[in-house]
Amino acid sequence: MRIFVTGATGVIGRRVVPALRARGHQVTAAGRSATRLALHAQNGVKTVALDLFDADTVRQAVAGHDIVINLATHVPPSSLTFLPGAWREMTRIRRDGSRILTSAATACGVRQFIQESFAPIYPDNGDRWVTEAVAPHPARYCRSALDAEASAMGFATDGRVGVALRFAYLYGPNDGFTSQLGSFVRKGWLPLLGRREAYFPMVMHDDAAAAVVAAVELPSGIYNVVDDQPMTHAAIGAALATILSVRTPRFPPTWTVKLAGSLGETLARSLRISNAKLKGASGWRPSAPNAADGLRRALLESSRTRG
Repeated sequence: MRIFVTGATGVIGRRVVPALRARGHQVTAAGRSATRLALHAQNGVKTVALDLFDADTVRQAVAGHDIVINLATHVPPSSLTFLPGAWREMTRIRRDGSRILTSAATACGVRQFIQESFAPIYPDNGDRWVTEAVAPHPARYCRSALDAEASAMGFATDGRVGVALRFAYLYGPNDGFTSQLGSFVRKGWLPLLGRREAYFPMVMHDDAAAAVVAAVELPSGIYNVVDDQPMTHAAIGAALATILSVRTPRFPPTWTVKLAGSLGETLARSLRISNAKLKGASGWRPSAPNAADGLRRALLESSRTRG
C-alpha cells in the first residue's frame, strides 16, 4: 500500500514510519519541518514538508496514496499546558487540519483514513470498565478531539474506511512525562491529580505505534488504544517506588484539581478503559500489559541511554 503519514516526526509517527516500511508499504512521511524529516529521508523514505492548512498543497501531496494516517498534533511544553490558550494550535490541527486532510483524501480517491484521538475524553467512570460505547464528555481544552473523529467518520462513506484511535496517556523511554514521573517520585511525590483510587489509563509509545500499524487492516470505527490492565494512582505510585527503590510517594491534595482548570479535571478522571474492541478486531496486543511493567522497562532504557 502507498501510505501518507502526517506527524511523521512526532513520538508516534517516527515509530510508525519504519514499522510500515518493514511490512512492505510505500510510505510518504509528512511534517512541518524539513530538518526534522531528514532522518526519514536518510533511511530512504520519501518526505514532504507540509503546511497542513494549505488545502491545495495538501491535496497535491496526498494524491496517489491508498491510505492517509493523520498523527499531526501540537502538545504545548509541560510548563505551559495549564495556561489559557496553550492548546489553541492543537485545536486548530484537529478541527481544521483533519477536515482539510479528509477532504483531500476524498478528492484523491484514498480508500482509508486513520485519525489519532484521545482516550481520556470519557467521563469519570470510577472503577467501571469504559468501552467505546460510553458517550465521550471531553473537557473544554480537548473538545477538538471529537472534531477530528467526526472528520474520520465522515470519510467512511461510499466504501471508504475511517478509523479513529483513542490513545491513552503516552509514555516511554527518554520521554518528558515519564522522566517527570520518576523525578517527582524520587522527591517523594506522585504528580497525578485526583483520587488515589482513580484509574489512570496509559500506553507505551511502541504499543501505540503498533496499534497504528494494525489499524491499516481495521474496519471503520473508533478504537481505544490502552494497555490491558489500567492501574490506579495508588498502584502506579507503589510500582514506581519499587522500581526506583524509594519510599511510597505522597499525593497532591484533591483541591489542586480545581486550580488546574479543564486539563486538571481531565487528569483527575477515573478511567478504567478497555482495549477489547481493538484486540478483537486485529492482531494488536500491547507489549506492556500494565504501567508497572512498562515504566520499569522505560526507566531502565532511559538510564542506559544516559550511560
